[in-house]
Amino acid sequence: MQKRILVIEDEPNISEAIRFILTRNGWQVEVEADGLAALSRLRADPPDALILDLMLPDMDGFEVLRNLRADAPTRDLPVLMLTAKGQSADRDLAARLGVTRFMTKPFANAEVVSALQDMVGP
Repeated sequence: MQKRILVIEDEPNISEAIRFILTRNGWQVEVEADGLAALSRLRADPPDALILDLMLPDMDGFEVLRNLRADAPTRDLPVLMLTAKGQSADRDLAARLGVTRFMTKPFANAEVVSALQDMVGP
């Protein structure tokens, strides 16, 4: 069965690139550009994994992650956080909040695919 992933990314070029990469590798990809809309979608129908941008317009990725980990249906959802900011303080906070993986932009296509396969299987 095809694995489903939600990408929360406000940059259309990046979300489309991720969609293309993952679709080509057999994933069903959905995209949201803001955290609030994504949270309601996640609560209603959690995917197999989530790619979460750190810097979003309405609520940052940390706040999205806090909300996910506080709700039973999404508490254990595998989350790959992407960010252009790779400071260790961001990595540390993401780890404390329960991120599964952390990756900085720019990223290699193979790295994203490999990380998701490690997180949820092929």
